[in-house]
Amino acid sequence: MTEPTTRKIYVTFQREGIHKYPAALTDPALESVRFLGFEHRHMFHFKVGIGVNHLDRDIEFIIFKRWLESLYGDGVIQLDFKSCEMIAEDLYAQISARYPGRAVSIDVSEDGENGAVLAWDAA
Repeated sequence: MTEPTTRKIYVTFQREGIHKYPAALTDPALESVRFLGFEHRHMFHFKVGIGVNHLDRDIEFIIFKRWLESLYGDGVIQLDFKSCEMIAEDLYAQISARYPGRAVSIDVSEDGENGAVLAWDAA
């Protein structure tokens, strides 16, 4: 049997959050979405993948998920002006500090509808 070139697990979770897009208030190109410049609520959906080293998983799904969720605490997360891409980059900094040298992919979406996917190769 051929060995896979990539082995990853993934977990999903959601957090209620508040953010805004300040440029929408002043950029004429964003006039049709001016409302985004004010604080507004989303259910942020996360799908986080991380490289594992063997088929018996060296990172357990539930433990990984619980740790990720704990980074956001309880209640509504205040994200200020952060986009889905910025949220993913911040989360990657935490993951790479705890699990260095691993491939990571992070999908963050607003309400499971629109979002961003960022990926980092193993170091």
